[in-house]
Amino acid sequence: MENKLNHFDDDGNAVMVDVSGKQDTSRTAIAKGKILVNDAVMNAIVNKEVKKGDVLGVARVAGIMAVKRTWELIPMCHPLMIQKCSIDFEVDQKNNTITAISTVKVEGKTGVEMEALTGVNIALLTIYDMCKAIDKSMEMTEIHLVQKTGGKSGTFINKSE
Repeated sequence: MENKLNHFDDDGNAVMVDVSGKQDTSRTAIAKGKILVNDAVMNAIVNKEVKKGDVLGVARVAGIMAVKRTWELIPMCHPLMIQKCSIDFEVDQKNNTITAISTVKVEGKTGVEMEALTGVNIALLTIYDMCKAIDKSMEMTEIHLVQKTGGKSGTFINKSE
């Protein structure tokens, strides 16, 4: 099976993929990523003591907003009518990590992997932004696609999960 990149024309110019001939299918993508924080940041988030406000609440809204605007941020992404988007968090106080999980669904001609990944990245960046006055050494890590369904390529499940 040839794995030809279709974001380039025959002359090597970047192009938006033509999806006009594709059928709408139900498509879902889940992405995940972590931010490593220190004790002070973790305690401030858990105890809702960050001066800028509810860190995870704001990060959730930021992630959802980013999902809906992915097409404006990544040049070759299509604008999509997102039908479901959630940003959830798993707080691990023992290991000082917060995992962001983005789930995106659409009925359309193209997938939502980029939207899910964008949601995770912006949620994590928002946590960083809201807590950087406490500690600037926070680290975003392990950002990846967990799974995707739908479309011609079918289901993908990341084996690292």
